[in-house]
Parts: sequence; C-alpha cells; structure tokens
Amino acid sequence: MSNQTNATRRLFGTDGIRGEANSFPMTVDIALKLGQAAGLYFRRGAHRHSVVLGKDTRLSGYMIESALVSGFLSAGMDVILVGPLPTPAIAMLTRSLRADLGVMISASHNPFGDNGIKLFGPDGFKLSDEVEAEIEALMTMDLSARLASPAEVGRASRLNDAAGRYIENAKASFPRGSRLDGLRIVLDCANGAAYRVAPVALWELGADVIKIGCAPDGININASCGSTHPAALQEAVIRHEADIGIALDGDADRVIIVDEKGEIVDGDQILGLIALFLHRSGRLHSTDAVATVMSNLGLEKTLQAHGITLHRTAVGDRYVVERMRELGANLGGEQSGHMIMSDFTTTGDGLVAALQVLAVLVEMRAPASEICRVFRPYPQLLRNVRYTGADPLGTERLIEARRKAEARLGTQGRLVLRKSGTEPLIRVMAEAEDAALVEDVVASICDAVTAAMTGE
Repeated sequence: MSNQTNATRRLFGTDGIRGEANSFPMTVDIALKLGQAAGLYFRRGAHRHSVVLGKDTRLSGYMIESALVSGFLSAGMDVILVGPLPTPAIAMLTRSLRADLGVMISASHNPFGDNGIKLFGPDGFKLSDEVEAEIEALMTMDLSARLASPAEVGRASRLNDAAGRYIENAKASFPRGSRLDGLRIVLDCANGAAYRVAPVALWELGADVIKIGCAPDGININASCGSTHPAALQEAVIRHEADIGIALDGDADRVIIVDEKGEIVDGDQILGLIALFLHRSGRLHSTDAVATVMSNLGLEKTLQAHGITLHRTAVGDRYVVERMRELGANLGGEQSGHMIMSDFTTTGDGLVAALQVLAVLVEMRAPASEICRVFRPYPQLLRNVRYTGADPLGTERLIEARRKAEARLGTQGRLVLRKSGTEPLIRVMAEAEDAALVEDVVASICDAVTAAMTGE
C-alpha cells in the first residue's frame, strides 16, 4: 500500500467506513455522496447496472440505507434491497445476481450507536485500498454533471427470497449426506443480522436449536451477547446441557465456539481445527493457511508439525483474503473469529465456519471439548498504550527497545507492535513459552512508548 493511497483514504478504514451514527463520517450526506461516487465508479458498459444493499439490525440502518439508495439511484444504478442479512450473504448475492456492487450497512461487533458501510466488488470480494481511495476522491468532486438523466435514474426493488438463497448456500458447505440430528446447539446471533437465517439453517440440517440473541429491537445488537460477549452463551450451554454453543457477531462474519463444558474456543483454535480437518481429507490447497500477526504462535507450531505453512498478514480479514488469493490458499482466519473458506465464501462467514466445526463434531463423534482444542496456546499478552502527537513507533528510543525485546524473545517468541486503525493507540503484543518473560517484555515496550512521548 502506497503512502499516496494512505493519504487519500480519510474516510475508509480497515473495514470500510465506520463511526458513530449521525456524526462524521456516518452521516446522511456522506452516505449520499458515497452512493453517487461508488455508483459512478462501477458504471461500466451499456448494461443496466445494479447494487445489492443489505444491513444489520441497527436503528440507524434505516437512515443510512435511505441515503445510499438515493445516491445510487441518482447515479443511474438499480438498487436491490435485501434487508437484514449477514455480511457474507451480501457478498454471495452480489456474485449470484451478477450485480456490479454489493453494500453492507453494519458496524460489525460495535455497539448499536455506531454504524458502517462495507463495499464489495462484482466478484464478491472487498474493495482494495486503491479502489476505495479512488471512490473517496470522487466524493470530493462536483459530480452533478455526471449523474443520471431523468430517463436513466435507477429503480429500487426488494429481493424477497434473499434469506432463502443465503440459507441454501450456507447449507451447501456442510458435507453432503451428513446431518446434525441429535445435536443440541445453543445459538447466539447477537441480536444482529443472522437472527433469521442462522437458526433456520441449523434446524433444517437436523439440530435441536436453542436461540438466544435473536430478538433485535434496533438498539440491542451486540448488547451483552454475541461473539464479543459470550458469557450468556456459556451459561445457556451449561443450563440446557447442550453439545456446543455458537456465537456470531452483529453482522455474522465472525464466530466463537463454546464447548459442552462452557469453555470458550477462540478463532485460532477454530482455524487450526478446520485446517487439520481439510488437510486430512486432502482439501487444503497447497498446504497453506493464512492468519494475522495476532494469531497465537502455538497455532503456527502445530500446523507446521502437520506440514501446513501458516502465513501472516496485517490485522483485518480483507488482508487475509488478499494473501489467500496470492497463495491460492482456501483457508484463512483471525483470532477474533473471522474465518474465510474460499471454497464457499469470499469473505468471513461465521455460519459457514460454524458448520465446518459441526462437521468435525459429527465425523469424530466426540465431545466439543476434545476436538476443538488442537494446540496448546503460548502465553500471550496484549496491552494498549494511548499516545498523543506524532506516531512514537519510529522514534529511536522505541526502535532500540524493540530490538532488545526481540533479542530476549529469540526464535521461540514473537513481538508485535502496531498502531490501531481506529484509535490513537499503540498495540503491544508479545508471546513466548515463558509467561514471566512475556509480561516483562510487554511492560518494557509500554514504558518505552510512554518515554518516547514524554521525551524522558
């Protein structure tokens, strides 16, 4: 990514545009301009152009949706409205309907007061940094002369079978001939985008589904539920004596598992489980898997022992996808629960990932607590240091502190220093077999960040 591209991406972050609803940049006028700019950017050729537009269950989704619709229609694009559906459903429908663009209105796992806009190209993949920069540049221009004539203004329609299409697509990722009969599953949909489709998919495959977080009211999305707040799921699994618990986030592109003992299984363990499952059956392309710099070293070591190479990227599922496409890999994921299986999806899909875990459960005929932990995690510690002024990462003091810390960790440990993409924070993460060493290294780096700011 070039410095020039970075400089022109003022609105777009690591996952589209996101912020507090009705405040910059999540305002009606920004959404309108985005609809016009993206609509014009993707108008190529003489065919009738279209955009698939979905959302999660946030109250502000109505406001942002209306503004985007107006922008796209004025740019001459037809709008296909699908209502609340998971982010991966929008990516799938964009390809399936041969649309020119897909748009998801969601702030993922954030509180209801936030919202966001994610864009997908006609191939169902998230847009590159470069394309986002070009769209953002268009948003700063006077586009009035380029908008549609009265006869070319777009039309808006609703796709009534959108949910059914996604359900069938997700079910197709489950092994043919297998069933979930006899499995009791607690499903937490975070009062979000999957509240209708995920329970139906699991029930149609034969599971006994106990639903929580499936009653959205516009303001309860991710509120003490979902993948970022799994306590309710843990309690429900124990209370209902379930075989497994599944927690999705607000837009259902990530998943966290809870075993029958109520213990959390994070994205690294899920990625490891699926990688080994695919590898055993000869379905892991090129014996490669992709994760981010935050994934546990224990995962890397375990996959390596089975002949699987783990490649790392910057944090963000679209960077994982980009690396997967470069390698020809068909599996990637994040510790947070984003899982991308390119045989079935073009972006993170929490329901599809959960179905792969359930497939292993059915095949192995063993409790989730036995099959879902495929490696022993290395002690890992993450701390955030808020900074003011200039970025302290490039200071001589911090560079020297980092050099010393990496020397202490040696080849059996890792140190990750990075800026947050959404806040003025330096994220400091270290891991090694020695927990005391990890604690000491992180503390030394945090002190160095503070000293670099104060000049001490």
